[in-house]
Amino acid sequence: MASDDRHDSAPDLRILGDHITLQPSGFVEPALTGEEGKEEALMKNMARFRSEPLRFLREVSLYVSGTGWRAYDDVIGQPIFYSGFSEHIKTEIMSATLLQTKISQLADMRVTVEEKEGLLNTDDKDFASKKAQRRAVLVQSLQEVAENLTDNMICKFESKPFIRGAYYLVTQLLLRAYHQGIHVSSEEVLRLRRVAEEAARKKQSIIFLPCHRSHVDYVSMQLLCYRLGLALPVVVAGDNLNFPVVGSFLQHAGAMYIRRSFGDDQLYTTLVQSYIDTLLQGGYNLECFIEGGRSRTGKLLPPKFGILNFVLDSLLSGRVDDAIICPVSTQYDKVIETEGYVTELLGVPKKKENLADFLTGGSSLLSLRLGRVDVRFHEPWSLRGFINEQTARLSKIPSTIDVDWKDMKNQAVRQKLLRTLGYKVLADINAVSVVMPTALIGTVLLTLRGRGVGRTELIRRVEWLSDRVQAKGGRVAHFGNAPLSDVIERGLEVLGKDLVTVVEGLAEPTYYAVDRFQLSFYRNMTIHLFISEALVAAALYMRIKQGGGPAIQDIPYQEVLDQVLFLSSLFRGEFIYSGEGLATNLEKTLLGLEADNIILIERDEEGHITKIGLSGAERAAGRENYDFYCFLIWPFIEASWLAAVSLMGLSPPLGHKDDIWVQVSKAQESAQLLGKTLYHQGDLSYFEAVNKETLKNSYQRFQEEGIIQVVKSKDARIPPRLRIAPEWRPGRDEETGSLLASGRLWDFTEKIASSRREGKNRRDGATVSTRVVKLTDELGRKLFEEAVRGEEGKGKGKGKGKGKGKGKVATPVRLSSEEEKSLSRSVLEQKRRRRLEGRAHL
Repeated sequence: MASDDRHDSAPDLRILGDHITLQPSGFVEPALTGEEGKEEALMKNMARFRSEPLRFLREVSLYVSGTGWRAYDDVIGQPIFYSGFSEHIKTEIMSATLLQTKISQLADMRVTVEEKEGLLNTDDKDFASKKAQRRAVLVQSLQEVAENLTDNMICKFESKPFIRGAYYLVTQLLLRAYHQGIHVSSEEVLRLRRVAEEAARKKQSIIFLPCHRSHVDYVSMQLLCYRLGLALPVVVAGDNLNFPVVGSFLQHAGAMYIRRSFGDDQLYTTLVQSYIDTLLQGGYNLECFIEGGRSRTGKLLPPKFGILNFVLDSLLSGRVDDAIICPVSTQYDKVIETEGYVTELLGVPKKKENLADFLTGGSSLLSLRLGRVDVRFHEPWSLRGFINEQTARLSKIPSTIDVDWKDMKNQAVRQKLLRTLGYKVLADINAVSVVMPTALIGTVLLTLRGRGVGRTELIRRVEWLSDRVQAKGGRVAHFGNAPLSDVIERGLEVLGKDLVTVVEGLAEPTYYAVDRFQLSFYRNMTIHLFISEALVAAALYMRIKQGGGPAIQDIPYQEVLDQVLFLSSLFRGEFIYSGEGLATNLEKTLLGLEADNIILIERDEEGHITKIGLSGAERAAGRENYDFYCFLIWPFIEASWLAAVSLMGLSPPLGHKDDIWVQVSKAQESAQLLGKTLYHQGDLSYFEAVNKETLKNSYQRFQEEGIIQVVKSKDARIPPRLRIAPEWRPGRDEETGSLLASGRLWDFTEKIASSRREGKNRRDGATVSTRVVKLTDELGRKLFEEAVRGEEGKGKGKGKGKGKGKGKVATPVRLSSEEEKSLSRSVLEQKRRRRLEGRAHL
């Protein structure tokens, strides 16, 4: 497996002392003892006291004394870990012109308000001096607030003995859990060191942008940078991790804490910007997760633009000349948190981080055997170069709106650059990601029909999938000369019997997925490689599901194009597509499927594609390769279909006014309940379709296209609310009040359903148009009744708890005049944004 040199992801780096050398193909030459050569991981298990007490004590003494590379003295990058580092950074932040200007503005604004409210007497003969005194007091107060916020926010690289001890402790824990070590590509690491040396010379920062699947992500990055002699990056972390003991530990190891939401806090926003400026101006390395939070589904999430926006502003404003972007992929044989992810995706509220859980989790790590971690670094690139390239490109493209693409103060220009930057980073991460054996096994088990698979068949399909991954330009984890059967056994052992089990005592050992929901996390690690093929397969399924021979199942090219266009737009927030454009990408995909003998293509005399169908060879093979692509995308199609069906129930019942708004979270919970019901009744094929993240993404996509409208109150205690846009609202029977399976939203739902896997009622739309619609209508009625009842109940209890200032407020079911105006602006802004993006619409 992975023998092709083009896709070799061998951990072929050997570090001896301070010297880093390249090894050929991940193979360490055997000693003269006659032993076979072995694979060399960058970081391997350390000695344990019980088994090797002398070696253990020697290792501890080396770290305590700081011998060789462990001293962390000769690092590539700006000086860190010295007494006074934190004070130096605080001084730089507090003296920043941007921050001081904002403090002056806020003080002036407050003085003006107090003057208007009569708190400052303008008739007083000493008015000018009292006003100046009041302003000085406000400035001093804001300075103190900013200093306190800064102290809580910034990382504190203060002590080398601390970081040496932290490195040893964390490495002991991590490498006992991931017992096969942390692996890297030597070519990528040596390239990164060269880039780091050049960046240090120019005093430029390297901004590491990793994917985020586990808390181990930032731990592994810090460990690698330490081991490779690179200056540790400052890691952007949510303040939810800043809890007693652990928060301080992480802060001294590199964490900077920021709020999850800034709201309208101008001082805090400016403070974060000043800190980012200070880091980039000083050439300090930075790390933030492009997806924001951890992915609970196994695939990349849409980019979050918060910190990227600050970084981009630093350059566009001219306060920083340049920075180096380095996308990073971190892959695991098994992710520690997946079991917790499943409960969250099924609607169980996320637990707040605390010390007890941290200690419990840390101790349990020692008994785990989770395989290995593979870290891959994309070739770093200049952010300034990216900006210049994009503005030059955009200036040449005809636009539907009048925009000067070289005007860096224009918000439309900034938004376009920011979005392009985010998706480029995601594409780069996908490009260097390594597919682990557990991902291969999980993908195979979830893309085969039937309850289980025999050992021979499992090996055959894993080998086929491995070849397909490499043919698509992907990488498969390197295991030296180990036979594929051994690699699969290793992967099954890591997954464990809770995920995959084997039935013994049969003619052949047979494996089946025990927890398909959790196993889908590993399947989703491969889907980015085959998304184009999956979309085409789903489009072809519109005809193939009808059964019969080629004459019935063959489909005109235009129908395939239309459905692929629709599905690709539907999943725009779920997957990362090729930047070549739909038509080019579709043609390449069809030609690839034709070359693989999965489809047959009919062409006219001029060579244009006219009709597409399954090949005879694929039919003879039981559609196994075609089905593979369908099984990849079907769970996501089901989730979007479920979300669309759930919207039907949001049509106001007879007797209710049209302007009733319900909480977004309540609507999504209702959709999840609908999905669980339909799954257990057999109308939904995939239980993972009810997962919270995918439903949330579908609702977000529907909002972008104006199918639903969402309002957010300025009062943080009032949650976001939604309604169906009037033009999308389905009708009701005037006599019975029953929801009608007709209208624009119903047609939209049917278009999704045309590529959906058949359930128990094959080709029978009546079950959906009657029973399922009736069920979603009943759930919708409960939502409306609960919303109205909640508002009325809170209204009657108005005044209770007065003076506490923390009481819950009623969630209004109707909008205020100010919110109506905000909604109108939002609708116009969405239309403008759709024109700016120039993308296909649903």
